[in-house]
Parts: sequence; C-alpha cells; structure tokens
Amino acid sequence: MEFRANADKKVEIVSGGVLYKRHAIQTHFVQIGEDYNELVERYVKPFYEEGDILSISEKIIGLCQRRVVYKKDMKISALAKFLSKFAMRTDAGIGVDSPYKMQFAIDYAGAGKVLWAAICSGIGKIFGKHGIFYDMVGQEVSGLDGFYDHEFAEYGNYGIRIPENSRGVCNEIYEKTGVQAMIVDANDLSRVILGHADVIKMTDEQLADLIRDNPAGQSTELTPFILIRPAGEPQTEEIPTEETHATPEVEDDAPQAAPEPPVDETASTDAEENA
Repeated sequence: MEFRANADKKVEIVSGGVLYKRHAIQTHFVQIGEDYNELVERYVKPFYEEGDILSISEKIIGLCQRRVVYKKDMKISALAKFLSKFAMRTDAGIGVDSPYKMQFAIDYAGAGKVLWAAICSGIGKIFGKHGIFYDMVGQEVSGLDGFYDHEFAEYGNYGIRIPENSRGVCNEIYEKTGVQAMIVDANDLSRVILGHADVIKMTDEQLADLIRDNPAGQSTELTPFILIRPAGEPQTEEIPTEETHATPEVEDDAPQAAPEPPVDETASTDAEENA
C-alpha cells in the first residue's frame, strides 16, 4: 500500500517513540443524511489492517446525523451582530466573528453566559490569553462548522454541529465494520478528540498527538478519513565514531614531510648544568 499525504503534510510522524504512517483517504462530497458505516466500508475497509486507527472528521459524522442548523431558520439578534464585531479572526475556519455562529452560541448557551464569556475573553486578550470565550461556552459552540462558503458553496447555507455521542458512534462503527476509529475536531490550531472506540487503549492526548499537524487539511481536500498505522521504531541515522574513520594512505609520489633533526641530549644536559 502506498501511503498518501495532503499537500504540505507528511505521511510519517513519530509519537511516543513509535513511527506511524498516515494515509489521507479522499471521498466524494458527503451529503446530509448519508450512512457513516457505508462510508467506512466503501472508502476505508480496502486499506484497513488489524491495529490501524481511523481518524474521522467530526464534520461528516455531523452531516450523517443531520445535525445541521440552517441560516434561513435563524434570527440574528442585535447582540450577536454587536459581539461578532469584536471576535478574533483566524485562518482555522469560521468563528464567532460570524453573526450566525455568535447567534448559535447565544441560542445554545444563553445570552447572559455568552456576554460574560465575551467580557472575560476581552480581559484575557489584554494579558495575552486566548481561547477563553470557547472554554466558557463549550465544545458545542467551538466545534460548529459551516456558515462559510469559501471552499464549498453548500456550507454557506448551514452550520454543522459536532456529532451526538461520538464514543457510541465509534463503538458502532467497530461492531459493524471492525474498524477502530476516533472522531476528531481538528484544524491547524487545535486538535480535540470527541470520542473513540472502547477497544482503543490510548489516551486522548496520545491520539491527538498522532494528528498534531492536522493531516486531513484545512481546505478542499475532501479527506475526512485519515488511516493511521504503526510502523515500528523510528529510524535514526548512525553517527560514525573515530574508529570507523579510515586513515588515508599516502601515495608514493606525494611530497613527504622533512624529517625532524635529532635532538642532542648531551648539549641539553650541559646547558642545564651551566644554568
């Protein structure tokens, strides 16, 4: 099997002293209401081997579960419009600088909590601390995708919520397909493990380290599946020691250094006695 990586990403990664290879599996554009078990069977099983771990983007599971919020069903409040103007913009995807995502935060967490989180976030920025707003309003808000049509026009019409019961989904996938999986909310700034199959004995921190460079990409790659395979210990380049260096032989016609004159030990002794 030839492992494939997305642009500017690497196939190999070392984590916990073990070398892993990652294969970015491209799919079609997954639509709302598709079956995630069928997607795994179709795209992953032909490559899967015992011991592999499948990293799944939370976005396609959310789509399969129909966990979408349509723009047409939302009423943007004055508070959402006001607070979104002060939100920090990043290259990691849509954030609460979008009035729609800010409104979702208000609808989900409540206006009072969102307003207090915005105030605390503003104070935190003065001291160089970021991420306070999302820490306070929760993963449901920070994990919301969509409301953004720069890569795919369809995503401009709705937001995609994080999956419901990610751990249960992974256990179901394992029972029906035999594939050990984890569901991740990952971008170029952070990686969060939303859930994984019980048969996987690694910690969330260890699993997140396997995708610390976000191998699925951040644009139009269409690679929601990353197959991760342990490949043994990382190879290190041996540094030769002095004993392994060969002493170059001097050719016969090479110029030779002049011999040093003999030391007159008698003259040296006489000089010491006269000192």
